[in-house]
Amino acid sequence: QVQLVESGGGSVQAGGSLRLSCASSRSAFSEYAVAWFRQAPGHEREFVATISRSGGYAKSATSVAGRFTISRDRAKNTVYLQMNSLKPEDTAVYFCAGRRTILTATPDVQADFYTSWGQGTQVIVSS
Repeated sequence: QVQLVESGGGSVQAGGSLRLSCASSRSAFSEYAVAWFRQAPGHEREFVATISRSGGYAKSATSVAGRFTISRDRAKNTVYLQMNSLKPEDTAVYFCAGRRTILTATPDVQADFYTSWGQGTQVIVSS
C-alpha cells in the first residue's frame, strides 16, 4: 500500500477554479490507478474521476464532465484534479484513492475497487 496525500482544497466563489493534488512519496505510485471521490455532508461518497496506471485512460462522472480534468505527472509522482467552473454543489471533501494494477487495466468507478485512500481535502464553493 502507498500513502496518499491530498492538497489544494480551499474556498472559492462559484465559477472559480481549483487544482487538487494527490501525491505519494513511493515510486510504486506509478503502478497505481488513481481516482478522486467526494463526499458532501449528509451524502454518500461519490465517484468524480479516475485515471489508469498508464494515464492513457481517464473517465469522469457525468456531473463534472467538461469541467473537471484528471491527469498525472509521473516525474512528480502526483495525480491532479483540475476543477473549473465550480458550482456550490461541488462543495465536499475530496478524497484520492489508488489501487495497484497491471499496465493495461481499466480502473473501476466503484470505491471498493481502490485499496489506498488519502485523508481528504475540503472544497467549499460559495454562490
